[in-house]
Amino acid sequence: MGTNPSGPQPVASNRTSLINWVQTPKTKMKIKAKTKNKGKEEELVPSFLQLLCDLTIHAEKKLIRPTEIPAFADQLLLLLQHLLHHQASNSVLLCSIVATTSTGLAKRLSGVFTENMASLSVGEHQEMEVDRRGESEESGDDDTRRRSINGDVDPNQPASTSKEESPVDMDTITLDPEEEDVDLVHCRIGKIEGLEVLQKAKTLSLRQNLIKKIENLESLSLLRELDLYDNQIRKLENLSNLKELELLDVSFNILRKVENLEELTKIKKLFLVHNKVTAISNMDHLTSLEMLELGSNRIRVIENLDALSSLQSLFLGTNKITKLQNLDSLHNLTVLSIQSNRITKIEGLQNLINLKELYLSHNGIEVLEGLENNKKLSTLDVAANRVKKIENISHLTELQEFWMNDNQIDNWSDLDELKNAKSLETVYLERNPLQKDPQYRRKIMLALPTVRQIDATFIRF
Repeated sequence: MGTNPSGPQPVASNRTSLINWVQTPKTKMKIKAKTKNKGKEEELVPSFLQLLCDLTIHAEKKLIRPTEIPAFADQLLLLLQHLLHHQASNSVLLCSIVATTSTGLAKRLSGVFTENMASLSVGEHQEMEVDRRGESEESGDDDTRRRSINGDVDPNQPASTSKEESPVDMDTITLDPEEEDVDLVHCRIGKIEGLEVLQKAKTLSLRQNLIKKIENLESLSLLRELDLYDNQIRKLENLSNLKELELLDVSFNILRKVENLEELTKIKKLFLVHNKVTAISNMDHLTSLEMLELGSNRIRVIENLDALSSLQSLFLGTNKITKLQNLDSLHNLTVLSIQSNRITKIEGLQNLINLKELYLSHNGIEVLEGLENNKKLSTLDVAANRVKKIENISHLTELQEFWMNDNQIDNWSDLDELKNAKSLETVYLERNPLQKDPQYRRKIMLALPTVRQIDATFIRF
């Protein structure tokens, strides 16, 4: 599969590309596969989905690292190729979501789909999507990659192909009044209505529909998790009665502003990925918030976070941020991801004494500095910057993963900065001048004897 030039993906970073794309709001995998005809493919579908489930859940729990995914990916690819090769002419395979932390896997899977399109018979609604969200410095909010079996591929389409479909009448959808976990994914719903019967609902997933407005949810007072990912919503509104809400996902919509969340005092996780938000605002009341995901928007300044004292994870990747600032009050922050922005200096992190994971790849950083107080860091990602020297990190004794690929490191003595990290297991130094040395791997092994993985390759003893 090759290496991942973008550096590591945070375990929860871009949650919609890992956890939220493969799990319902209840945090349980619910990938649905349906077949009309009995046959070999019916036996293969559960196996394929189980492997996919294992891959994503293991990555989520950090039981495997992104660079270990190829072993799983190879199994997935073989099984998928076999599945596509034997697919019956009238069978319908619906994979609601296929997600991965591995860019390489996404490319290879999409390649398999493309190569096998000619052999597939398109039925009533025969579609499988591989969604990949790339991160590039200027692409801010145009980075979704979608591929479907029917061949309608638009690499710049920000939302699913369902946007061109006609909405269905809610009267055609059967609702169970006793259901607590309601799943209405990809049902072509155009308007939220008729949900009053769901008095017992605690989780509601309306992702990948045609919804333009948040409305008619007042009666769902017990709702704890609301998933509106991938719709056509332009405004956050009509949520004031959902006082028990702990998770809200409105990623992949058309929101320009964070607003009208004042009553959601219990909310712990808020996902606003891939919208058109230009500023961080109206969050003073979200004192219980633990995870905030604002990746792939149009944010230029980190601001208005002072009240978020409970925040543990903050994701701001793929925006237009130029400076690390206004983070002083986030004492409980353990994960900070600001990949693919316009940052040139590491600063403003002195109060983040509990920070464990810092992701700064694809910026314009030239010097490693400003980490004096971040002694608990276990993962440091500064890949794809302009760093010429490894320095000022000898105090990071708890470091386990160090990503410095795609920089300008040319001196072997720089590795001495990592010798105090006795738990260091993974280093990425490829595409630096150092890699041109014929003894590249051997010298790393000698300098850092605890390392078990160099770039994408494990060390064999």
